[in-house]
Amino acid sequence: MIFTAITIVVVIAAILLICVVLIQNSKGGGLASGFASSNQIMGVQKTTDFIEKATWTLVGTIIVLSVLSAKFINTSNQVEDDNVSVEVPAETPDFGGDAQ
Repeated sequence: MIFTAITIVVVIAAILLICVVLIQNSKGGGLASGFASSNQIMGVQKTTDFIEKATWTLVGTIIVLSVLSAKFINTSNQVEDDNVSVEVPAETPDFGGDAQ
């Protein structure tokens, strides 16, 4: 249950990260370049700072949740071999081949 919830949050964070990266421009413009002509509420520099902080926050969230999800992986399908005893034959069987 917890593993599923963490996985869903990681997928949502990954989709948001894709969107945030796509609105950035590799040359420094991106979403902020659309606001260059008119000074909006946050301004050009603050918009760029917000997008960069959102990118790093989403990356950090994905990393932390991915590591945390390893703790909650469902291991109930695995067979425990604590009380299993296996007898090992003393001799190796002859399979009909002539070993020289």
